[in-house]
Amino acid sequence: MSLWGTLAGKRASSSSTGTSSSPSSSDTNLQDASPSTSFQSAPFDPTTAQDVSSFLGGAALPDPSQLHPLAGLNQQTLDYLSLDESALSDLPGGRSALPSRGWSDDLQYGTGVTYLSALTLGGLYGMVEGLRRTPMSAPPKIRLNSVLNSVTRRGPFLGNSAGIIAMVYNGINSTIGYYRGKHDSANSIMAGALSGMLFKSTRGLRPMMISGGLVAGAAGAWTVMKKTLF
Repeated sequence: MSLWGTLAGKRASSSSTGTSSSPSSSDTNLQDASPSTSFQSAPFDPTTAQDVSSFLGGAALPDPSQLHPLAGLNQQTLDYLSLDESALSDLPGGRSALPSRGWSDDLQYGTGVTYLSALTLGGLYGMVEGLRRTPMSAPPKIRLNSVLNSVTRRGPFLGNSAGIIAMVYNGINSTIGYYRGKHDSANSIMAGALSGMLFKSTRGLRPMMISGGLVAGAAGAWTVMKKTLF
């Protein structure tokens, strides 16, 4: 080694390199002390696997009766569940075999029944009229066309007319009963006369009187039949 090399520090660098490259005794002890245990899973046993019945059993599924909003409540003690709309009419004569909760029931049921009844009667009348208009020797298509034309002309006309009269009749009848404080035959007859006259009010006095008399007679007949049969 030359003097220049000694001064430049080549020997010190080589010694430091050798020292760093050789492992220390402490590192060797740490490597020896590291755990060398390896984990190994147990083999799968098919007999211990869970099937569908394990989570679809009766204990896992909820009771359907508990899904009701009132489940677990004593319905006998819940006074606020009583609905006032279910109370029948308390006016004298308002309760009969055909119960009513007020003018809304009379308006809906009375108008609906009257409309459907008149529509059926008008359709039957139109069918008979259509069969009479065509001769027996006419082809079936021509007879069917005549019947359909008569049914669609007579049925809706009679149904719509009767439905309008029924709406006005129920409204007037309920109004009279409200102010008089009772429901009786006089209310029905008076409401029938007024509704019939209003229906033909644009045709003149004579048609008004005829229409009012017919509807008043029908209302009186319905009142008598209701008292007799129901």
